[in-house]
Amino acid sequence: MESSTVKVRIPAGVHTGSKLRSSGKGEAGQQGGQSGDLYIVIHVKEHELFERHEDDLFCEIPIKFTLAALGGSIDVPTLGGKGNLKIPSGTQSGTTFRLRGQGMPHLRGSSKGDLLIRVHAEVPTKLSKSQKKKLEDYADACGDPANPVSESFVKKAKKFFK
Repeated sequence: MESSTVKVRIPAGVHTGSKLRSSGKGEAGQQGGQSGDLYIVIHVKEHELFERHEDDLFCEIPIKFTLAALGGSIDVPTLGGKGNLKIPSGTQSGTTFRLRGQGMPHLRGSSKGDLLIRVHAEVPTKLSKSQKKKLEDYADACGDPANPVSESFVKKAKKFFK
């Protein structure tokens, strides 16, 4: 059996398991007959940043807890380069934001999926004395520095244990 190289155009938006056919590029027919078709099964390699869900892309991004509390904007990776994501003040860790049209192209159409970004607030593991003092002052200003759990959660938990 002789090996050869065949160039095949892979359309944007294919999924793992998609099958492509290249007419006349398969094995030669018997007794000098016409060559058959070559069928190619696609296996899409995983990306180190993005996880694919149909045409949507998903990624997780760490942010500073001060950005989550105060708000601002960050640059985020997209398939086309950088995008900008506005983080509203008071954003909770685990919040998911949607960037419409920044996902994978639809295989049979002109639309694109969305990019879903889940942010996780990073809590510093080491604080200087000055930083620790400022956070303690903030906790004191909040009224109940010893109990960071929200009051509504405590009420729900008490009902559960009754």
